[in-house]
Amino acid sequence: MERGFNLDAAVFSGFIDLASEKFGGKVLQASDDFFAEKENLIKPGRGIFIPDKYTERGKWMDGWETRRKRVAGHDWCIIKLGTPGIIHGVDIDTNHFLGNHPPYASIEALYLEADATDQQLREADWTEILPKSPLKQGSQNIYAMTSSVPWTHLRLNIYPDGGVARLKVFGFAYKNWQTVTEDELVDLAAAENGGLVVACNDMFFGNKNNMIMPGRGENMGDGWETRRRRDLPGHDWAVVRLAQAGKLRKIEVDTNHYKGNFPDSCFIDGLYAPGQHVDTLTAGDFQWTSILHKTKLQADHRHFFEQELVHDGPWTHIRLSIVPDGGVSRFRTWGHIVPMSELTNETNNELKSIQRAGR
Repeated sequence: MERGFNLDAAVFSGFIDLASEKFGGKVLQASDDFFAEKENLIKPGRGIFIPDKYTERGKWMDGWETRRKRVAGHDWCIIKLGTPGIIHGVDIDTNHFLGNHPPYASIEALYLEADATDQQLREADWTEILPKSPLKQGSQNIYAMTSSVPWTHLRLNIYPDGGVARLKVFGFAYKNWQTVTEDELVDLAAAENGGLVVACNDMFFGNKNNMIMPGRGENMGDGWETRRRRDLPGHDWAVVRLAQAGKLRKIEVDTNHYKGNFPDSCFIDGLYAPGQHVDTLTAGDFQWTSILHKTKLQADHRHFFEQELVHDGPWTHIRLSIVPDGGVSRFRTWGHIVPMSELTNETNNELKSIQRAGR
């Protein structure tokens, strides 16, 4: 496993935070959280600081903080990821923890098919994925790692004690597709199934990954929103890499909470390009195929499209274009997975023919 330190968080902007509360992550147990609750570790943002806020136990801190250790050993916290996932990096953020941050940390991982008791988790055979590594105070401590093995639980160890504001786990979801039947309808764009928003032209007000998160958006900040476009005519766009190649049956574009800033209309295109990198997809080397023609949208509304879809695929990538700009809360693409055995040369040649013709 390779690892790197002092990286920019932007390196992982295309990945999902697998541990986040919004994604379904849970903090299960910790050796101690006397000063600040362990649940803060997976909340959004980097944590805030309120100078004059105190509790009966001491200074209020927006993170996980243990008491000063007076015995041998170190503190730890166990987190269950929102879904099994492949981890590419972590951010052990000590924001606002200055004289009380841990000087070192390590991370261990575990894969479990079913739930386990607290005791079983403590006694499990954990695998170290980040060896004992230095932490800077009041900083994002970002480490990269390369592994193709999925994990369900992490144990963050801090040496010997102290406070961590947030733990972010960058990666993408892992799903056992052998358990999915060919006639089962699956949201192939969903982050929990392994979908990723790999590129967009703008996300000034709202992150592109919000579109494929579980559930409906909580507010206007929980979606993909672009700045006001002034170079009209024009449009904004985002590219989703589907979790598996599939044939689409239904698409949802949800403008929940977007009222004075919803897109006027949208159109959707598809591409079958397995294994292609983002730079190639966005460089104009491919002819995208229309899936949904330009269609009017409404404010604060769930739009479902079925009969309107003009091509079903199979597709590996979907491009959502909004005209001219605005916000989309959630984007869903339900379809049937296509087994690799069916993706023959004949299928590939047919797709290339369709794409060249732009039909």
